Amino acid sequence: MPEGPILDFERPIRELEKKISGMKDFSIGESIELSGEIALLERKLERLREEVYSNLNRWQMVQLSRHPKRPYTLDYIRLMTTGFIELHGDRRFADDPAMVGGLAWLDDQPVMIVGQQKGRDTKEKVRRNFGMAHPEGYRKALRLFRLAEKFDVPIVILIDTPGAFPGIGAEERGQAEAIAYNIREMFGLRVPIVIVIIGEGASGGALGIGVGDVVMMLQFSWYSVISPEGCAAILWRDAAKAPEAAEALRPTASDLMALKIVDKVIPEPSGGAHSDPEGAAAAVRAEIQGALADLKALPVDRLLERRLAKYRVIGEFDE
Repeated sequence: MPEGPILDFERPIRELEKKISGMKDFSIGESIELSGEIALLERKLERLREEVYSNLNRWQMVQLSRHPKRPYTLDYIRLMTTGFIELHGDRRFADDPAMVGGLAWLDDQPVMIVGQQKGRDTKEKVRRNFGMAHPEGYRKALRLFRLAEKFDVPIVILIDTPGAFPGIGAEERGQAEAIAYNIREMFGLRVPIVIVIIGEGASGGALGIGVGDVVMMLQFSWYSVISPEGCAAILWRDAAKAPEAAEALRPTASDLMALKIVDKVIPEPSGGAHSDPEGAAAAVRAEIQGALADLKALPVDRLLERRLAKYRVIGEFDE
């Protein structure tokens, strides 16, 4: 069972897990045979997990995407790849720890893997700026994308950010320009680009590294023009209305799949990615490998045509 903070809707599951764990310890310590009772409770636990996680509302899915134990970009890199060599700096201003990337092996395929990185403890959260990149982070990402293009290496992007950093320094150094420039340049990169939204995909902070040939989302991730809290603050001047905003925004993986904004939803392990990071990473790796195999078979000109066409027709809306 995962340790650490839990969400409100997870409490009945955690309580039952603790009960099962206690019965196992008691059975061993007192040499009492309780395997039948334990098996019964384990079956009940599986049913409860299925019931809870298959009936989450949109706001609960947003909360799950932010779970403090959820695997981040560097966790996926560690679990999916070998030989990762992190590359630093934008060659203009500084290195941005909120944006990480470098060369790695995905089985026998070299890839350039890039993504936002949040922090686990307070010190790392501050150093990583909570996964909110500055302009130099987006410029570093583009530098790595161009390096991948130079050496004909596919690009894998893992998105997990509450947004680009909106501070004065970031604006002074051209935050909006850096994001817009990345979007334009990524359409012309002559190598396959596979994107997976692994947690939060908020606004331009996500789009700054979000142009690709295949865009996938983990089951309990979200992707939207604004966070539910930001939307609620603008529309109702009350961030407490975030659950209402989440319903209106329709930011979940199933919503965006229905709107044809993303190409595939990757199922998460029972209980979410934080309950089984290895299982989540294995599922993501398999989907990336499959997507790259298909994309590598395309001539480069056809690849670029498809990428542009994908974004020209993206999305649906009601009238």
